[in-house]
Amino acid sequence: MALTPVVLALNAAGEPVARRIADALDCPLHGREGRTDAAITFPNALDHARDLFAAGHPVVGVCAAGILIRAVAPLLSDKTREPPVISVSDDGAVVVPLLGGHRGANRLARTIAEVLGAAAAVTTAGDVALNVALDEPPAGYRLANPEDAKPVMAALLSGGGATVTGEPLFDLPPGNAVEIVVTEAPATGGPTRLVYHPQRHTLGVGCARDADPAELWDNVSQVLADAGVAPGAIASVNTLDLKLDEPAMNALAARLGCPLRTFTAAELAAIEVPNPSDVVLSEVGTPSVAEAAALAASVGTVVAPKRKTANTTAALARADAPVTDPKGRARGRVSIVSIGPGQATWRTPEASRLIAEADELVGYSLYIDLLGPIAAGKPRADFPLGGEEARCRHALERAGQGHNVALVCSGDAGIYAMGALVFELMARDPADPSALTDPARRVEIVCTPGVSALQAAAARAGAPLGHDFCAISLSDLLTPREDIVKRLKAAAQGDFVIAFYNPVSRRRRTLLAEARDILLGHRPADTPVLLASSLGRPEEHIRYRRLADLEVDEVDMLTVVLVGSSHSRLVKTGDGMRMFTPRGYARKMAGGDLTPSEETTP
Repeated sequence: MALTPVVLALNAAGEPVARRIADALDCPLHGREGRTDAAITFPNALDHARDLFAAGHPVVGVCAAGILIRAVAPLLSDKTREPPVISVSDDGAVVVPLLGGHRGANRLARTIAEVLGAAAAVTTAGDVALNVALDEPPAGYRLANPEDAKPVMAALLSGGGATVTGEPLFDLPPGNAVEIVVTEAPATGGPTRLVYHPQRHTLGVGCARDADPAELWDNVSQVLADAGVAPGAIASVNTLDLKLDEPAMNALAARLGCPLRTFTAAELAAIEVPNPSDVVLSEVGTPSVAEAAALAASVGTVVAPKRKTANTTAALARADAPVTDPKGRARGRVSIVSIGPGQATWRTPEASRLIAEADELVGYSLYIDLLGPIAAGKPRADFPLGGEEARCRHALERAGQGHNVALVCSGDAGIYAMGALVFELMARDPADPSALTDPARRVEIVCTPGVSALQAAAARAGAPLGHDFCAISLSDLLTPREDIVKRLKAAAQGDFVIAFYNPVSRRRRTLLAEARDILLGHRPADTPVLLASSLGRPEEHIRYRRLADLEVDEVDMLTVVLVGSSHSRLVKTGDGMRMFTPRGYARKMAGGDLTPSEETTP
């Protein structure tokens, strides 16, 4: 299980049991707001359980199984990836693993049952009959052909037995129905043959800047073939820290399904290797990269000396036991996480997962607070409004130290938010005094989409963005005022629906009125305008105005202003007034031109 389990208590009756479980597992306890005394609370059990599940947390709910089932049902798609979901009765007498049998749910349920002196109601056939999960080998072992675990288990459950080649990983009945092979060498599996590789080997690699990933892969493949070692027996890919951002290195680790770990030149130089090089020493400060990195990761022995190609090197070391905790420093990551307006139901599962995986949260205080219980207990670096560059720099520098950092942004981080600033910092000349440090420029950057303010406002209104639209920020802090006016005039002349971001501030009160007057020169006075404040939050406020009646004083920085085009209209529905902009389907149905994609073939 990659993430820490979270125990949920929904009422006072189940809270003592929930606390016993959380204490035994050394994991957080989250309690229903107003019904428990938990330090971390949530207002809605269904939403919170769903959010934790989407983020990848194993969920242990001291509650009725049906509550958890209803919570996660919309997210179910792949049983091999879904985290455990376990229901425990309020009295602690019964523990039921509902989901995640392929991710340790049954083992976790038995652990909880042992703590409580309860019965674990395990229903997975293999676990019930044989007390094993063939697709979940012990730590340090990898199943080469997981797709064949199901037919092999079916054969065993039908009364067959197993022949074991290599060390025994499971207690299985003997026989010839299936074969279990545990080997470091390449081996072919099948519907009656499972192959497990002990991950005793560590791979050391080096490469020239921007080396071809295919060249490095071919070199590694040859090293493994010559050594008679299967790719699945590799525990980690290891190299010099200067190579953290090399595409070839990261592609190799991804292809092998292994973590990438790095060491400093000083750490590598301190390791005695079979084939040191003065040329390498003069270039990067250590006489060996591939052999030294392989040894640094395993504390073993070199079994495949350095092999060179034009631009790459590779070597292999072997430890006495499977490597379950690779040494070295991981590549840091900054996840630019878009959380939408802050409402949990509008946050994507990917955003929730990246927040859950992060070592540290960075952002404007309000935005981190909006995450609620999912952020509880995580280290956080809070920054005020106006500290945009400082928070982006902090996130990148922390990631440069090997941390996994989530830069939390409201709306969509790529729209008037921190996304562009992160890449602006990355693009600065290293000679610039304000440039990032070298490690910070080598981090991984992940971007997530989010519900932007203009999307949220449009959804609340109806369909005002049904035809061409644009977004304009009215803040002249970062954009010259003359550029803003030029864009206003162009958008007005083009008859775009316009979303105004940053419409006013305490000191900036004139541009919105100027924008209104410019637009009135190109569209009717009764053009509908939507004012949407605090979208997705309890204080959300939606109202319509005529363009001619738009007043600056009823707009603030939490308001999105959507101005319709000359074709936008309001319509009264059973749910109240709605705003829309026709796409032109009436013209199409009346015989107007079709777009090329809509033309029919005679």
